[in-house]
Amino acid sequence: MDATLTRPVYVRWRTAIFAVFFSSGLSIATWASRVPDIRLALEIDKAQVGMLLLGAGIASIIGISSSPAVLARTGARLGMILSITTFATGVALIGIGANVFGSFQIVLLGLVLFGLGNGCVDVMMNVEATAIEQHSGKTILPLFHAFFSFGTVIGAGIGALAALWQISVFAHAVTVGILIFLIGAVSVANVPRRAETLDPVEGDTEKVHWRERMHVALSAWREPRTYALGVVMLGMSFAEGGANDWLALGVAEEHAGGTPALGAAALAVFSVAMTTVRIFGGPLVDRLGRVIVLRVLALTAAAGILLFILAPSIPMVFLGAALWGIGASLGFPLGMSAAADDPAKAAARVSAAATIGYISFLGGPPVLGFISEHIGLLNTLYILVVLAVASGLFSGAARPLREDEKTQTT
Repeated sequence: MDATLTRPVYVRWRTAIFAVFFSSGLSIATWASRVPDIRLALEIDKAQVGMLLLGAGIASIIGISSSPAVLARTGARLGMILSITTFATGVALIGIGANVFGSFQIVLLGLVLFGLGNGCVDVMMNVEATAIEQHSGKTILPLFHAFFSFGTVIGAGIGALAALWQISVFAHAVTVGILIFLIGAVSVANVPRRAETLDPVEGDTEKVHWRERMHVALSAWREPRTYALGVVMLGMSFAEGGANDWLALGVAEEHAGGTPALGAAALAVFSVAMTTVRIFGGPLVDRLGRVIVLRVLALTAAAGILLFILAPSIPMVFLGAALWGIGASLGFPLGMSAAADDPAKAAARVSAAATIGYISFLGGPPVLGFISEHIGLLNTLYILVVLAVASGLFSGAARPLREDEKTQTT
């Protein structure tokens, strides 16, 4: 650990980033768990739900794509609080648009703000988390993503209860939006300013650092390993994002006996399974290695999605959701860990890898909505099976870099 980073400061920093991950997951599950109720409130079809998701996805891509420039200009600390404020406002606006105004356009605006803020903060929190992992000397990035999953578990659980008790999307979303802002403000106040995470520090010459940082960020896109890791992350991110956006609706409308409450509960099962693996994933990876773990989990994800599609009963649907969550659990965090193998270029490479992963996570699933209008939602999920298998086939890209590879320049 850096001698200038005392233990109390380090612990507060780590706890703060755990909370930021949690807030991101909470915001996504708040929207995802109420998709059936929002659809009913707005009286829209699945294609229009897909349009809402596409709006959030495009905004997320813009947020993700602009994050390297934001990082280079403001650093992760200031960038995170601005982004959290943006997506917390978006969450609240989704509820206002759905129940107060019954407006598709206002809900879409809320999702755009949600996408912009979440897209940007997702890259920044991973940059912070990989820096913390380098200080710890252990594989702990899955634990950070477990906190994201804690957020989705709690968010999905609250959403299931809200749907069961017929609490309005307005009351639910506004309350969560305020909570997210408060968590973010307290958390970011405990994140230290560090050059490692591109925060301006005393003695910086801003113009020089701006050019240098942008050059390094762009150089990561010229490295073949970035794209190989991108395939690994694409498959698992698509599987995770597809579940967050469509699993609840798939249970509610495509399986016999399904209801909105059961859909939200199935999403909670998916999130619990994913969270459990992420909690224990670090020691497992340290023992078996990234590549073996990724390949086994890719097969598990493919099997779980197939079971979810073909399940003849609700209990089997829930089992499929659990296997789906287990399989999709570590692809993204291990891709981030692999991108950060060289500390000197970690921020740039993590930013590039996160861009690919989050584009898949948030931008890909809306496409499923449009396809499902033609072939049905469950049939559309076969696409996720193919992508999960592809992720497993490319898992060799996640092997740790040798020392001589770390010293290569671009």
